[in-house]
Amino acid sequence: MADHPYEAIQAETCARFKAPYLDCGWHLKLGIARNVRTALRPINGVRLEPENGTSGWYIWAGEETSDDVDFFVPLHTSHIGNWCALVIPYLGLAPGWRFLITEDYEDVWINAHPEIE
Repeated sequence: MADHPYEAIQAETCARFKAPYLDCGWHLKLGIARNVRTALRPINGVRLEPENGTSGWYIWAGEETSDDVDFFVPLHTSHIGNWCALVIPYLGLAPGWRFLITEDYEDVWINAHPEIE
């Protein structure tokens, strides 16, 4: 399989934060909140261990998630650009890593207890 066009951007983001790079699996699914398609900010992402055809990524907008069973919907990673291209550079971060971003701000860190908060 050929390298994905965003692989270099994702690897560079990982290098800036001294984070391991793990391909996001463009053929896999991620969990995404519908509110990501709105102007609500910040955008949050946390990567858990990939399993059962998922990349491990959960992405949402705003300060908090919801306990609503429909809060996260499955999305093939290859379609993320249609939902929120802003997150693409961060999707190579390995499991346990998180990000909080806006168009003018970024924070990336390793989470000792990677869960969705």
